[in-house]
Amino acid sequence: MKPFTLKLRQEPPQRVDLSILTPDRLAGLSPAQIEKIDIGVTKFSTKVGDIFEILPGDLKNLRYEGGSSRFDLIGAKLLPDFSIHVDGDVGAQLGRLAHGGRITVAGSAGAYAASGNLGAEIEIAGDAGDYLAAPLAGELSGMAGGRVIIHGSVGSRAGDRLRRGVIVIEGSSGEDLGSRLIAGTIVALGETLGRVGYLNKRGSLILAQCKDFGPTYLDCGAHQLTYIGLLSRSLASVSSSAARLLSGKLRRYGGDTSVYGKGEILTPMEG
Repeated sequence: MKPFTLKLRQEPPQRVDLSILTPDRLAGLSPAQIEKIDIGVTKFSTKVGDIFEILPGDLKNLRYEGGSSRFDLIGAKLLPDFSIHVDGDVGAQLGRLAHGGRITVAGSAGAYAASGNLGAEIEIAGDAGDYLAAPLAGELSGMAGGRVIIHGSVGSRAGDRLRRGVIVIEGSSGEDLGSRLIAGTIVALGETLGRVGYLNKRGSLILAQCKDFGPTYLDCGAHQLTYIGLLSRSLASVSSSAARLLSGKLRRYGGDTSVYGKGEILTPMEG
């Protein structure tokens, strides 16, 4: 059965909050009722019908035909067994607090993608903005489950306060990658800017290109870690580059010793 489709009529005149447009929240509503939902974030009203043509279909699979950097909170609190695909760009907080399911974006995403993600699989074909999987102001932890695959580059503070889950970044990473890691795993295949793993408590950073971590990470030598092999196999279908990196021998650096020192940075062995 064809997916339930929201076809873009025109660029929205303001940022729009699309958190209400998830399959479980739309269940039982007619197209006419959905068109009347207000998604504007200012005193000026913007309704679903103003920017989308609704093409009814299987609500377990929601599709956006056309995207915009003004589309905020797509897939927020998404439940397991549902999927959302966006054929274009999205705005901020993609997959915010998603409980499960799958979200795919054919374009790029704004800031705070996967913030508070609890179990969703999120895949972005383009780039992601600052604070990927990071907490909002006042929150104590970032992403707490699930898996995020970024085929492009990311901005600063990606993975900040990551608590659980896996992040794969195939492109370059901005300043402070993996800052304040609580736990979880980040695999970065491209170049990294500035410091990495700052105040890492128990997290794992696997870096293809970065070699300079500062004096608070201690060289622990070459390691064969069982979980790395399992991680490699689990990523083979979504990121062959990450799987190849993890299949080789890795050198482990323990840290950040300025805090607990139970985290690690892993890099490929030379030669």
